[in-house]
Amino acid sequence: MPFACLDRFSTVAPRYDVVLCDVWGVVHNGLAAHGEACEALARFRAGGGTVILITNAPRPSAWVMRQLDRLGVPGAAYDGVMTSGDVTRDVVAGRNGGAVFHIGPERDVTIFDGLNVRFTPVEQAEYAVCSGLFDDTAETPEDYRDLMARLRGRGLFMVCANPDLVVERGAARVYCAGAIADLYAGMGGEVLYAGKPHRPIYDAALAKAAAARGAAAPPGRTLAIGDSLRTDITGARALGIDGLFVSGGIHAEQLDSRDSPSTAALAGMFATAGITPHAVTSRLVW
Repeated sequence: MPFACLDRFSTVAPRYDVVLCDVWGVVHNGLAAHGEACEALARFRAGGGTVILITNAPRPSAWVMRQLDRLGVPGAAYDGVMTSGDVTRDVVAGRNGGAVFHIGPERDVTIFDGLNVRFTPVEQAEYAVCSGLFDDTAETPEDYRDLMARLRGRGLFMVCANPDLVVERGAARVYCAGAIADLYAGMGGEVLYAGKPHRPIYDAALAKAAAARGAAAPPGRTLAIGDSLRTDITGARALGIDGLFVSGGIHAEQLDSRDSPSTAALAGMFATAGITPHAVTSRLVW
């Protein structure tokens, strides 16, 4: 399937009423906002569009909005936020909390605020919630193989609060909960992935967009923007909407150039991944 290469978002923006935009890698890099991307989203909204930031952050949306403020992402760039942390909270609430073995850093425990959970060792847990690595600055998924074997030995169900495999934090790449969950699933463990590319987070984001607009936008007037083929573009395809791939994000190392990758390099990467976006841009610019 052919794909379009875009220099500017403004050339296609009038085709859409709703944008579901990835956060990390598009709107910011974990350390600072991408000013041009924020401006592009703000100008889309100024023209009557609705923007829902949709992220695999393993935290409640209110927490993410405070982080966006700290990183310099203006409120004018979006109408609402939907996180995989929000979906995870719904899953945990649906299980009435219970005894949880939490895999992830201490900073992620906000995902459980107000929920009736008890944190326990593996041996007493009813299920596990993975929000990330305990120390993503030093560990890799292989460091968790023995732990996953212990979970598998007990037949524990796992909720993956962030299906991303890696993200860029500034110039560094760090592993995410999805890499741990995939390891566990590969060992035969049962995993529910709370975020992209799976349907629940999109349904929730579209409901938020419809509430903001006063009516739902048709699929043909909805666009997903993101820098991950595995999550953002696969999710768009499953939802039946167009996907705009930002090539200067986590896949940049696979291409000739972060700023201007060749069409041949892009086509080769899409063929290897088995999925092609509707359009490509190196970075989100109005």
